[in-house]
Amino acid sequence: MTEPQKASTDWREQSGADDEARYAGYGRQFAQLQARKSRKWGVGRALHRKQLTAARGTLTVGNGLPEWAAQGLFSHSGSYETWVRLSNGGMDRASDRIPDIRGLGLRVLGVRGESALGGPAVAQCFTLINHEAFAFARSDEFVDFAMAASEGGGALLRYLVRRYGLFGGSARMLQLAKTVGKAFGGFATEPLFSAVPMANGPYAVRVRLLPDAANGEHRAGAAADWGGDFAARLAAGPLQWDLQLQPFVSENLTPIEDASVNWPTPYRTVARLTLPRQNTASEEGRQLLADAEAAVFDPWQALAAHRPLGDVQRARKVVYFESQKGRGAA
Repeated sequence: MTEPQKASTDWREQSGADDEARYAGYGRQFAQLQARKSRKWGVGRALHRKQLTAARGTLTVGNGLPEWAAQGLFSHSGSYETWVRLSNGGMDRASDRIPDIRGLGLRVLGVRGESALGGPAVAQCFTLINHEAFAFARSDEFVDFAMAASEGGGALLRYLVRRYGLFGGSARMLQLAKTVGKAFGGFATEPLFSAVPMANGPYAVRVRLLPDAANGEHRAGAAADWGGDFAARLAAGPLQWDLQLQPFVSENLTPIEDASVNWPTPYRTVARLTLPRQNTASEEGRQLLADAEAAVFDPWQALAAHRPLGDVQRARKVVYFESQKGRGAA
């Protein structure tokens, strides 16, 4: 019998009795890592430290959406000013040529409603990467990986061997190297994903940002300067993407707590992101770069209707806030 493909509200989070203590510990670990890296590179984020560029545009929500999609921000048509921040995922300010996760943050302004953190919402943020699923099933594995990787040298391989055994550790190292080294054609031409779920009213979804074909194709040499490639395209004309949602249908096919599983359900376009032609090197563009660097792109800065879901997202609530405190943004 095939699994159902209909959007379902029958999802459940599975919190552990030790979650609060674990997440607080993660927050302390990342705060220490952030402080150490900031002494080297200057004040900045714990991860996604290197901002590549930023832009301003409009997110336009469509109408006629199915009931499972027409929730929260997407419950009615409208247009919202949106900030975009592009980044490399690492904890250092490394060359763009070095394999890394690539990140794109959206900060949608002018939203109205209750915040996922309590009180009135100030923005709806989406944090996206160039992978459809997270490289780790749960937060503990990711935190241990990040801490080992931050030490440099052979610390990461030693950690993987301790955790998975000699052969398992070597295999996991190769798998992670393949993930980080995934071919990437540029922020204007590659789809980007939330990789982890959020609520959509009573439903649960993941998010994809799908570039318009008119944005162009990958350009040779773009990997030397991802921000420069994006800025050059913006200087030449507008860029557009479809913002899409992918629904939860069952715990077997679309698990909430295991972030490493690719959800097989189809995406539905709910909004259009348009970045008009702009010059990131102009006075206005430079000011936006500074504003975006100082701003918060946090999945928990969201409408309550879009509360982040799952273990990785619950850990982010604490870790992101500690990172914001560490750079004076909270």
